[in-house]
Amino acid sequence: MRTDVRFPTNGLRLAGHLYLPEGADGPLAAIVVGHQTTGVKEQSPAVYAERLVAEGFAVLTFDAAFQGESEGTPHGLEDPFQRAEDFRAAVSYLTTRPEIDADRIGVMGVCGSGAYVPYAAQTDHRMKAVAGVSGTDVPSFFREADPEGWQQMVARSGELRSAEAAGEPAATFAVLPEKADADTPAPTADFVDYYKTPRGRHPRSTGELVVRSADLLDQFDSFADVAKIAPRPLLMIAGTEAVTRGFSEKAVADSPGNAELFLVEGAGHVDLYDRDAYVTPAVAKLTEFFRKHLG
Repeated sequence: MRTDVRFPTNGLRLAGHLYLPEGADGPLAAIVVGHQTTGVKEQSPAVYAERLVAEGFAVLTFDAAFQGESEGTPHGLEDPFQRAEDFRAAVSYLTTRPEIDADRIGVMGVCGSGAYVPYAAQTDHRMKAVAGVSGTDVPSFFREADPEGWQQMVARSGELRSAEAAGEPAATFAVLPEKADADTPAPTADFVDYYKTPRGRHPRSTGELVVRSADLLDQFDSFADVAKIAPRPLLMIAGTEAVTRGFSEKAVADSPGNAELFLVEGAGHVDLYDRDAYVTPAVAKLTEFFRKHLG
């Protein structure tokens, strides 16, 4: 069912997993699934891939450039423009596979990828159906959490580029604390519970980002031109209790009638990474959506 694959993007090689339904016959509808910020393909993308392949779809998951098993240095760089390009590269790769119907390819992403996917789809019309789960505009998320600290990181980015040019290693920062305590904000504690415990921990999901990612992220707006996806369909799935719910609501509100918001009752942002009670209705909606629009 699952095969290790490699494919190119901007001179780098991305590491992916291609899932194919057992006994499938003929060219298949396919879905590209992207991982969350600081995540890897073995985490939430695998959860969704295993369920979607059981519904008869081919599924491609992959590690973004500079992350996981994929190429790119410095490792841990979060380049939103490259993240979008990676999805275009994933679609290109699928069009070369004999098992895949190139006219029936959809894309979806979780967390940060749930915003990078709509950005890429604005101009890549090979992406016939687009979905985000807990979709998050990463620069806005960081900026709103600590506006002053974020601007300091942006201002420092140029100096860090110069330092790397002089041979110094890339400066990184930990996105999360190692443990949560009574003073930890609830949304942060939810991330810690996933990334820092056996629930979701993975050795290649380091939780470290390159500091100078800030100047790339600060120029990026995932949903500024979301209306360009139309008339192709957009589905945004969010938990009713998610701190990031507003991103999905805005993406749908700014779309010209081609977009749908699906809310999972009681779910927080991280619940939709892996909690069965919340993933199950999300997958049911995704299955309905992709069957309708990919045929």
